[in-house]
Amino acid sequence: MRYKLLAIAAIAGATAAAGGLAAPIAAQAQGVVTTGVARGPVIVTDDADGIAVDQRPAFREYIVRERVPNYTIPDRVVVGGVLPETGVTYYDVPQSFGVTPYRYTVVNGRTVLVEPRSRRIVQVVE
Repeated sequence: MRYKLLAIAAIAGATAAAGGLAAPIAAQAQGVVTTGVARGPVIVTDDADGIAVDQRPAFREYIVRERVPNYTIPDRVVVGGVLPETGVTYYDVPQSFGVTPYRYTVVNGRTVLVEPRSRRIVQVVE
């Protein structure tokens, strides 16, 4: 009887190590990841360069208050995507939201931070 319990425990441990029972635990340990398809190298920014998480609601309110126009493009709006050279206006981020080298605009209903020279999306402000 004792050997049967040890065998069952060993099999359960091996199953968990192979991803069977450990998957829910691993899923809980994961951070927030934004995925998408991007052409060219993907640029990832942290909150130090973009809009910090705690300031995003105020930034969205600012966008609405300023009546920033929404531009429509045929492409998906994802980090790493490149916006058109013409037809979209880019705005400076107010210093009250932190000093950033990026500009912002609203495309397909989503506020994005863009690297001004390449027009590459570096953050989608959700």
